[in-house]
Amino acid sequence: MNVSNDLKYTEKHEWVKIEGNSALIGITDFAQNALGDLVFIQLPKVGKKFNKNESCVTLESVKAAEDVYAPIGGEVTEINQSVEKDPSIVNKDAYSSWMIKVAGFNQDEVQSLLSPDQYREYLKGLA
Repeated sequence: MNVSNDLKYTEKHEWVKIEGNSALIGITDFAQNALGDLVFIQLPKVGKKFNKNESCVTLESVKAAEDVYAPIGGEVTEINQSVEKDPSIVNKDAYSSWMIKVAGFNQDEVQSLLSPDQYREYLKGLA
């Protein structure tokens, strides 16, 4: 599985990329592969606030419907309408296909996420 070195991860297969005071959130290559072809993505409205581990995005694939859980709390400042219009782009490149951008997050929550090496080790345990 592909694991990007500039992201933080969760054991539920979400990723976070910190960009200044904002954070991009998406799903990992492992998650998109496990789900199969994505056919629908429901994103929250800008301004919606989430706590860590709350459902923030709904995904539907040919295999199942799954929730994406907020790896960190915060307020949605932007949504990626491209993935909503064409969910298959997440299957093509999960790490450039962010879903939501949040601000107002807690740095301690960011620090609690898995490093790329820790996530790789976690994936080995799933094999």
